[in-house]
Amino acid sequence: MLIEVAVGAPVRGTFTYEVEDDTRLAPGQRLLVPFGRRKAIGFHLGPAAAEPAGELRFVDAILDDVPVFPPDVLQLIRFAADYYLYPLGEALRTALPPDLGRVRPAPEERAPAIESVTLLVPHETARGALSRSKAQAALVEYLAARGGSAALDEIKVAVRDAAGLARKLEEKGFVRIARVEAPRPDRIFEGGEAPRPTPDQVAACEEIAAASGGFQPFLLHGVTGSGKTEVYLRAIEQVRARGGGALVLVPEIALTPQLAGRFRSRFGGSIAVLHSGLSDRERTREHHRLLSGEASIALGVRSAVFAPVRDLGVVVVDEEHEPSFKQEEKLRYHARDLAVYRARIAGVPCVLGSATPSLESLANARDGRYRLIRLPDRVDARPLPEVRLVDLAAARREAREAGARAEEPAVLGPELFAALEETLEAGRQSILFLNRRGNASLVLCPSCGEGARCPDCDVSLTHHLTRGGELRCHYCDFRTPKPQACPGCHSELLVLGVGTERVERELAEKLRGARVLRLDRDAAGTSAELTRILASFARGEADVLVGTQMVAKGHDFPGVTLVGAVLADVGLGLPDFRAAERTFQLLTQVAGRAGRGKDPGRVIIQTFNPAADAVACVRTHDYETFSAAELSRRRELGYPPFGRGLAVRLEAEDPRAVEAMARRIGEAARRWSQPSVRVLGPAPAPIARLRGRTRYQLLLLAPGPGPLQAIGRRLTELADGAGKVRVALDMDPVSML
Repeated sequence: MLIEVAVGAPVRGTFTYEVEDDTRLAPGQRLLVPFGRRKAIGFHLGPAAAEPAGELRFVDAILDDVPVFPPDVLQLIRFAADYYLYPLGEALRTALPPDLGRVRPAPEERAPAIESVTLLVPHETARGALSRSKAQAALVEYLAARGGSAALDEIKVAVRDAAGLARKLEEKGFVRIARVEAPRPDRIFEGGEAPRPTPDQVAACEEIAAASGGFQPFLLHGVTGSGKTEVYLRAIEQVRARGGGALVLVPEIALTPQLAGRFRSRFGGSIAVLHSGLSDRERTREHHRLLSGEASIALGVRSAVFAPVRDLGVVVVDEEHEPSFKQEEKLRYHARDLAVYRARIAGVPCVLGSATPSLESLANARDGRYRLIRLPDRVDARPLPEVRLVDLAAARREAREAGARAEEPAVLGPELFAALEETLEAGRQSILFLNRRGNASLVLCPSCGEGARCPDCDVSLTHHLTRGGELRCHYCDFRTPKPQACPGCHSELLVLGVGTERVERELAEKLRGARVLRLDRDAAGTSAELTRILASFARGEADVLVGTQMVAKGHDFPGVTLVGAVLADVGLGLPDFRAAERTFQLLTQVAGRAGRGKDPGRVIIQTFNPAADAVACVRTHDYETFSAAELSRRRELGYPPFGRGLAVRLEAEDPRAVEAMARRIGEAARRWSQPSVRVLGPAPAPIARLRGRTRYQLLLLAPGPGPLQAIGRRLTELADGAGKVRVALDMDPVSML
């Protein structure tokens, strides 16, 4: 029998092989096949259309008794490979757990019994004894924040190697590990009942339920704190009552491990949690649990869109606007868009939730492709926080007119600092948001004008306070001590700009008695450190949390009544047409952390651009006005959602080679394009050099994806023959940097 096979290698097209025993064959199975001079993993797609010319080769082995890809997932990946212009075999391999993508059989494993970990000693005692083991201390902190006990599978979301750490803590007598009965499907919290839904939540659930049995995308637009998660849970309950499964995508599960706990306590052992913190073996185990039907709900990050959920009944994408749903390497798919397509294949509802929907999803709702559901109010009628804008430019003009000394201004303006003092005196918590790491963003010589720059990237080095003061590149992690003087003219160097480290330092100097934690990629470089910081703040052991966008990611801290945006304009000036949209989304999301408990919240935003729509509309929580203005600008330029884009990105160590190839591809794109296609570039990328490689890019715009894909398929031939120049084609690019 002749069969069509996609080989798990960076080659385009499919191949024909012969198999002697076809009784065990089904599409979606893994095969071991000869490929060139080596053995490769292959994926059975079905009977070959025709016998090819030349010598046929035989399949060496069938690696699975049951296909690793159900029919709907196989169809989804075939679509993704075609749409995103990527080799099919590599796309199939990418969609599997690493163990299943290697050239060896992976035995099926059954999940162990559910285990719980319980803290046996006061967490202060354990924390003091574990000062040398940050990972073990983080597990203890997490348990303390969860009331002293949590399921081991839930802890794995927050702490890497949680099982091994728990065993070590048990040997020390700090915790007890015990097997527990899976929670009943109707149990939401360990000691309480399900929260009573609001009328808006009831209406949303009824509308989603009415669409069951057919494909219907919904855009669930709910303000921060309106209870979107409860709508997801109830929609899944309705599907499970009919014997169906569910797929739930979240942007960054490691930042919100309590979400896994909430799903686990509602649905028990039927949850399979998929994320990068799991070992290869654990990821394979979860894949098999879904494939066999032992687990019926997949909860995970973007790669979970390929999870083999049986009898799929509903698809959910939480925080659908998040750019992290876009894969930026290899198969450059957008998980939100593939989730909608998967729901279409299965013929089921798809719910996209956000307080700040992407403009693409909003346009789909306005055009009738998605059905819009609104949750306009917070749960329990809690008010949205009051938002005040502080005009930094006006404040500095007033200071100069008043004869203030010409010195670098304070990071925390008088109004924000006074609010911090009031919140501290009231015994409540504050969050300060600044989407910039380090102490200062620029080190400059005032005499010769030279700035400290990375030798391998076209970016300025950021000043950090660690190790006595060092300069770091936030792209390649190059590090060097800060020089005492300018290397060229020996003048004293200026340290300018602001980052989270400087905010933390200013708080320590001026807000006496405040306990301050910092949450950024420097302070929380591992999942253990991230867990420790979040757990400590959740327990009220700190008064102020200073951080980058990590503090805006869906956290629910009832004690937070004040949120301050130290400098709202950091992202507005980026050379990216989505800069304003992302700024509005980030500010709205971080503002939504305030007032989620019984006390009302307030937000103070310091900005040099108070009139900018992305800032001004946050003050009144006015998504409608912002989106209308931004859509108008996009329409004039033909940018998404009023057109589709294809980015061609090139990079190489040799600047002349990459420029020549960029020009060649640009000429070919113009030659092959239709009148409806605009070709912008080639031009150096906004960051023209990164990790020692020169970067160029082109952007092709068209009213729809068809013409772009037609050009893209022809460009792949040039890209595959580009030699040492790396060429990547990115359909529907999210980042332009």
